Amino acid sequence: MNKKTSPNLTRPPEPEGHVSDPRLLFDRRRVQAHIADIVAAGAGPQETRQRVLAALKEAKRAGEDEVRRRLENGLSGLDAARANRHVADQGIRVIYDHVTRHLYPTSNPSTGEVLSLAALGGYGRGELAPFSDIDILFLLPYKLLPRSEQVVEEILYFLWDLGYKVGHAVRSVDDCIRLAKSDHVICTSLLEARWLWGDQKLYEDLRRRFRREVQRNFRGRRAATRFIEAKLNEREQRHRRLGDSRYSLEPNIKEGKGGLRDLQSLFWIAKFLYDASEIGSLVDEGVFTRDEVRRFRKAESHLWTLRFYLHYEAGRAEERLTFDHQMAIAPKLGYTSHAGSRDVERFMRHYFLVAKDVGALTRIFCAFLESQHRRRTRFRLGALQRRRRIAGFPVEGDRLTVRDANQFRESPIDLLKIFRVAQQHGLDIHPQALRWVTQSLKLINKELREDPVATDLFLEILTARQDPETTLRRMNEAGVFGRFMPDFGRAVALMQYNMYHHFTVDEHTIFAIGVLHAIEQGHLKSEVPIASEVVHKVVSRRVLYLAVLFHDIAKGRPGDHSEVGARIARKLCPKLGLNDAETENVSWLVENHLAMSNTAFKRDVGDPKTIQDFAELVRSPERLRLLLVLTVADIRAVGPNVWTAWKAALLRELYWRAEERLSGGVAKEELKPRAQRVKESLSARLDHWGRKELAAHLNRGTDDYWLSADEDTLLRQAELVRDAEASGETPAIGFHVDRYRQVTEVTVYAEDQRGLFSRLAGAMAVAGASIGMARIATLKNGKALDSFYIEDAHGEPFVEPRKLSRLQEAIERSLAGKLKPLQELSLRGPRYPSRYRVFKVPPRVLIDNGASRNHTVIEVNGRDRPGLLYEVTQALSSMKLTITSARIATFGEHVVDVFYVQDQTGQKIENPRRHKTIESKLLAALEESGAPPPDRQAKAPPAKRSRVSGKSSRGHASSRAAR
Repeated sequence: MNKKTSPNLTRPPEPEGHVSDPRLLFDRRRVQAHIADIVAAGAGPQETRQRVLAALKEAKRAGEDEVRRRLENGLSGLDAARANRHVADQGIRVIYDHVTRHLYPTSNPSTGEVLSLAALGGYGRGELAPFSDIDILFLLPYKLLPRSEQVVEEILYFLWDLGYKVGHAVRSVDDCIRLAKSDHVICTSLLEARWLWGDQKLYEDLRRRFRREVQRNFRGRRAATRFIEAKLNEREQRHRRLGDSRYSLEPNIKEGKGGLRDLQSLFWIAKFLYDASEIGSLVDEGVFTRDEVRRFRKAESHLWTLRFYLHYEAGRAEERLTFDHQMAIAPKLGYTSHAGSRDVERFMRHYFLVAKDVGALTRIFCAFLESQHRRRTRFRLGALQRRRRIAGFPVEGDRLTVRDANQFRESPIDLLKIFRVAQQHGLDIHPQALRWVTQSLKLINKELREDPVATDLFLEILTARQDPETTLRRMNEAGVFGRFMPDFGRAVALMQYNMYHHFTVDEHTIFAIGVLHAIEQGHLKSEVPIASEVVHKVVSRRVLYLAVLFHDIAKGRPGDHSEVGARIARKLCPKLGLNDAETENVSWLVENHLAMSNTAFKRDVGDPKTIQDFAELVRSPERLRLLLVLTVADIRAVGPNVWTAWKAALLRELYWRAEERLSGGVAKEELKPRAQRVKESLSARLDHWGRKELAAHLNRGTDDYWLSADEDTLLRQAELVRDAEASGETPAIGFHVDRYRQVTEVTVYAEDQRGLFSRLAGAMAVAGASIGMARIATLKNGKALDSFYIEDAHGEPFVEPRKLSRLQEAIERSLAGKLKPLQELSLRGPRYPSRYRVFKVPPRVLIDNGASRNHTVIEVNGRDRPGLLYEVTQALSSMKLTITSARIATFGEHVVDVFYVQDQTGQKIENPRRHKTIESKLLAALEESGAPPPDRQAKAPPAKRSRVSGKSSRGHASSRAAR
């Protein structure tokens, strides 16, 4: 970050409540004099009101513009919030004086007509964001009288006309006290009440009674505990509602975990218990140290700065820091790209570190509250209550602690040992102990990192049978993990700026370790049966766990993170006690941790060259087992809905074929006997057919076709083909809901025609279907038999008759040449919300003649959009290329389509000049603006039929194949 251009993130705020040069923000006396002149001019009531309102609007606009100017010139966000509050305060005071002096004047108001205005909530605290609501209490001595009602209404009308969103209450002092005693939300709002204008004595009466009858009365241990629990429960519910993670990639900086509201909740409790006027006073109470108060203020100022820029960027009261706003705000705050990290990634990493600090301050505060008010933890185990000490650590309830902060200074190894002991015995760690851990992080030095006892403890934690994920997350939150392993520390809070990854690098890694543990414990047998089986066959568990730990450790550094991570693994593994063979395996796994998913999702595993190349890379069954489990853990830890049954099936198929190859398995020439066995088994299940029609069907398929699908699928296709041949009607379309994979199988039997693959892909895009996989075959009778496995936009199978009817109609229209997919898709809204438009995927085309013996492999990369597959396959067919197999994968916004193609003679494309032509046309199709306008689409020449000789292939209509 460039501090010279962005001092607002580092400069400490002004003293509490101070606003520099307030008259430059809003000169109340000048505005009041101007309004007095307007009233004295004697125009009609309506005209006078409009002129007064115009004067107020101009003063408000000028003040708010000055606040923004100061912020952009280095004012901290917290000071900007106070300056913004000052503008609102002065405007309200001018309005009140105008209403009571000019509109409803009285020379001698009665006792009941006295009125006081107080600010509540965040506005009462003296902080106001650009588009936030203002909460106002109209305080009465008794009941609401007619004149007071008129004054209140007129003030509100002025505020609404000025554009303020006002939350207001009209209450007597008695009402306020009564409600504060029964409602902790109202109690909290009054806790932060601030006198604005009107009768100050009435407000002071409320403050005295609130302290005496609410705060002091509640100072008793039981009542104080109730208030504490209410605020902490409110906080927990808020976190659950917004997603219980402070590492959400689009965080709510106000209400989310680690946001402003968490800091405010702490201060509410402190203000209630200790009558604290500002956070620094908690040092005298023993709640925070001076360093912790400094961290509190720094976090608060940072979050307020972000909030101001977010409101300005959105032009409204926006609290969610979405991807598009992140991209826009990062350079404005002086963040730059360097050292392998983009400006937005460095910006968000800073945010996540601040959110982490907020979490640490919360733990510290809760520890103090517990020690002062004896709050019981939620889970008490009777047997543990009787324990006094475990492995040198005292036990309080169900939580491990230390005798005092000196324990870590006397024995630094205990900074690791306390986590291991807690893990072994299923105990939580006391917040006060975690506070002392955080304060002792400097004790974790090179000597401790190289201590064999310490490294053994770390490996025990990592590979433990007792939930390593929870323990590692605790260590990460406390700062121990990154301090003990500085290379991991560089990845802490590091954001991966794309739509595919859902977590920061450290969260993803810890989550992946948790997935590995779940696989090993057998908790994921139904989802990943092969990985759950082979994980128990690996020779070295610690090789596997360390490979998962290191696989993304080099993210954010210059160079390929897999290669750099492998070098880090070679450096660290010996220090952790691994031998040369184990170190080599960990390093190989890290360097190649994407190899299995890339092969399964981007290559045709039915091509012998694909399996040969992959087997030569892996070389041993042990590495194949390790790589499979690592790949599964990595993908499942990316985020919700990323792992699918299709990905599982593709990885499973690759594993089986590679295992077969590594063990000297079936050769290519043995396909015919295997196909014959499939036909014999299928014949037995079709014994109700006539002999001639059975023989005719068996003669239609190639050997590759009979081996392309399971027997149940072949049986369904046989019935569809038989019915179509008997009726003489094509296309014939069949639907089958696969409940196990949660997809709908669509089978199309039709006359072979040019561009059939593209036509079907376009029809499914128009019908709202995403293709998870496709098997495409041309039978010996010259007809096409294509099967697509589809789901809707929500990841559910097509089961509703209405959806299936619409899909069938789209297919029939497309095959008849009556459907224009791009024209129909252009009438729809964008595929992703507008905030995702900031993600750019540079179009790229790679042409490889070495990946297959008989085919040229073309890989296209681009940004996802509806109908992309249709456009790409049309481009390929227009160049007279025959697609014999396809692999389609989508990683968030990034689409990777791989096609195995041949020329018209069935050969590879060898001519370099033709390579350039192919690349040029595909890049045009990949460009966002590459789609032709609707009037040109009708004139586009039909694309050539993509012929497939029964090989397994995958495609999608809207480029969402592998979600």
